[in-house]
Amino acid sequence: MKLKHPPGADNASNEHRARLLQAMANVAAAQGLAATSIAAVVAEAGVSKRTFYEHFADKDACFLELYRAASASALRTLRDSVQSERPWQDQVEHALGAYLKHLSAGPQLIRMLFVEIHHLGAAGAQVRREVMQHLADFMLETINTQAPVLTPTMAMAAVGGIHELVLQAIERGEAAQLDRLTPSAGAVVRLLAAAPMAATTIKNGPPK
Repeated sequence: MKLKHPPGADNASNEHRARLLQAMANVAAAQGLAATSIAAVVAEAGVSKRTFYEHFADKDACFLELYRAASASALRTLRDSVQSERPWQDQVEHALGAYLKHLSAGPQLIRMLFVEIHHLGAAGAQVRREVMQHLADFMLETINTQAPVLTPTMAMAAVGGIHELVLQAIERGEAAQLDRLTPSAGAVVRLLAAAPMAATTIKNGPPK
């Protein structure tokens, strides 16, 4: 999977940073994060260790930036796939299909990212929460354009559910077929979008 970088990143510093992130993606996807060394990353990137440390404090910092960059690239695919003229249910399922297909295009990298982020302690948890919040915000923006049918809590629950489906597929060796999860992912969102209304009905009783 090639990472996408924003336009204007053409000066030497940004070019080196982008090359280091791509190198981390290539090396860690092939070897796993534990076996990845800074020496291997800089050799892959064609830069010096000094250049590496000008951009990242250590290997974990580089990995976390890679996680952010890969997640941002997938989120752009998600946003670009929205078809605003269609009902929100169709919009979300279509966009999720594009998102999951994007992830499955780099199965080794995605497997490494989704698994290794859980091994990086508090720093990994914080970055993972940031990414999940971006996805939840996307759902809220897409679904609630005409009426508030999805709450922030349920949006986050939907993102968590979809991430667990992805992890389960990765554990089964199905990282290259993540787009097969699209119907289930769409169903999760639709069910949770109805959940606030259902909870209100239970609390207040059926309409009289």
